[in-house]
Amino acid sequence: FGSLSLAARSWDGGEAKVLQVSDMRSAQTYLRAQIAAQYPQRLWKAAEMPLLFAGERDEMRYAAVLPERVAEGGVYHFRLAVVRSGEKSQLVQERQIPDLAALQEPEFNDADRSVLAEDIAELAIGYFGRDAEANDVDEPTWRNRWDDRQRLPLLVRIDVKPAKGAAWPTLVVEPRRSPEASCPAWDARAGRCVRPGF
Repeated sequence: FGSLSLAARSWDGGEAKVLQVSDMRSAQTYLRAQIAAQYPQRLWKAAEMPLLFAGERDEMRYAAVLPERVAEGGVYHFRLAVVRSGEKSQLVQERQIPDLAALQEPEFNDADRSVLAEDIAELAIGYFGRDAEANDVDEPTWRNRWDDRQRLPLLVRIDVKPAKGAAWPTLVVEPRRSPEASCPAWDARAGRCVRPGF
């Protein structure tokens, strides 16, 4: 009986480990593809037409294309964060259709939510790039916060630590689209989007 009990616990532990690794691989594959293809969407009515991108150490907000197999597809505004649900914490992605006529970045109060992984203790996001007013000759550095509302970071680094087990491998992604892609008039010298005619 003791041998059977030990075997059952070992089997259950093995299944849980396989499920955890599968969740990690699926989440990382999805995030790598989406963050690499994120779109430099702007708020057209807001002053200086800022990007829909905001980066903190424990959450990131960005615009990206939602696959057509999910809802209607198209560009959505996303939030990646760890949130508590009862006794557990989950790595979630919230999404909503952006209001491009808004004067400030919208909150995610009524956003749709997808759970990417369960039992996550910590999410740490890093951003590699230059200061908002820096020139292209300045050395980029890693930072825990992204303040430039005109340019995307050169790289995004995501570290996830589960409540149990080993930390996920560090995910480093390079956004492939330049901020000029959504700008009607890009000032290369200032590194920012300007309204045509100004």
